Amino acid sequence: MDNEIQTSLTDFFRQIPSNFSHVIESVVIIIVLILVHIIIKRIVRRQTDDEAIRYKWRKNLAYILSFFGFIIIGRIWFEGVGSLATFLGLLSAGLAIALRDPVTDMAGWVFLIWRKPFQVGDRIQIGDTKGDVIDIRFFKFSLLEIGNWVSADQSTGRVIHMPNHFILRESIFNSTSDFDFLWNEIPIVVTFESDWKRAKEILTDIVQNHMEDYVLDAEEQVRRATKSYLIRYKNLTPIVYTEVVDIGVKLTIRHLSHARKRRGINQTIWEDILDRFDQEDSIDFAYSTLRIYQNQIEGKSGLMPDS
Repeated sequence: MDNEIQTSLTDFFRQIPSNFSHVIESVVIIIVLILVHIIIKRIVRRQTDDEAIRYKWRKNLAYILSFFGFIIIGRIWFEGVGSLATFLGLLSAGLAIALRDPVTDMAGWVFLIWRKPFQVGDRIQIGDTKGDVIDIRFFKFSLLEIGNWVSADQSTGRVIHMPNHFILRESIFNSTSDFDFLWNEIPIVVTFESDWKRAKEILTDIVQNHMEDYVLDAEEQVRRATKSYLIRYKNLTPIVYTEVVDIGVKLTIRHLSHARKRRGINQTIWEDILDRFDQEDSIDFAYSTLRIYQNQIEGKSGLMPDS
């Protein structure tokens, strides 16, 4: 028994110098990586004043240095495992079993970095959640929420933290990645007795005046987007569609709108519509109401009884 204890103590003390050297090497590597991180951040800060660029450099640099630090320190402490491929294989197998959700989140992060379905600053919808992307990390990304109880696509002020594995399971809608514009529609209903043709002329004039600059910008963006996607927009100019509904003639304005300015554009167009229609005695808005219609009095002249 005494011999076994003595042998164990002897083996332990023999390993102390080796373990101590591993600790020293690991600390030195960490210090070097931290210094590299600080130096590169200062260089980037001197080269640009753009906070978005600085942010991306900080995030990407942290990811890259952490990865290399993990590999180098792992090799120091696991020399007996053999090749780097063997070490990584055993490590990944263990993590996949013990840490399934975090590993899935890391896989989602790799997908984000590689395929870039969205980036910081994009306005997205994933599942039923909508917001502006304000941060992307190893295990989660953060959104500044829009919509919900707030009318139109405006911020609620809440920050939503979503695990990265959501992007592997849910559909992603990106409103600002390659094309900054959305198609927006504004329905206007006038009564059957109104001069709907005149109303359509007014609506067409209003929307064309507001959308002239948007169309030129959108055409340029579509040309750029066609290099990556099969997009076939032949006509980007605004248009007014006509249809009949149960309470009158429905005139629908269809136009391009910037993803973050839709509510403001709607307000501007509606104010112009109210002003212009107010000057027209032959145009009235339609709304749900009860009406008694007598064909003999209000119908076409051919259907009225002779007096």
